[in-house]
Amino acid sequence: MKESTGEKNSQLTLLATILLGLGSMAAIDEIIFHQLLGWHHFVEANSSALALASDGFLHTLELILLVVGGVLLLRLYEKKLYAKGYQSAGFLLGMGGFQLFDGIVTHKIIGLHQVRYVDNLLLYDLAWNVSGLLLLLLGVELLRRAKRRLAANPS
Repeated sequence: MKESTGEKNSQLTLLATILLGLGSMAAIDEIIFHQLLGWHHFVEANSSALALASDGFLHTLELILLVVGGVLLLRLYEKKLYAKGYQSAGFLLGMGGFQLFDGIVTHKIIGLHQVRYVDNLLLYDLAWNVSGLLLLLLGVELLRRAKRRLAANPS
């Protein structure tokens, strides 16, 4: 079955905005929780130089995601291939995906760092992961609506 132009444009728009969502949430995490609040580093280490370097690594990845997603989205706009309705879905999917991955994989499974170093982590972990889940679920709902609009009005 041949993919329609609308489906391809929606997938590219979704990809670009997911990358932007991932990069944006990484920036929020790094700026607010790493720098301003000083709650944690990307990799907690005995060496402050290593911990700071790990934050620099996260910052580099965040910038790459933002630049690649931004360039892709600009190219889609320039070529008039941008699929309206997919941008918010992709952005929220990227933000929620980053938040949940960070909260579950890097905090709990790998143990690179915790949200905050306090005696009772439960409230911090719940807030961190529930906010990611809510962003992800909202993104899924917006994606469902965008797909329904595309199916009703294919290009």
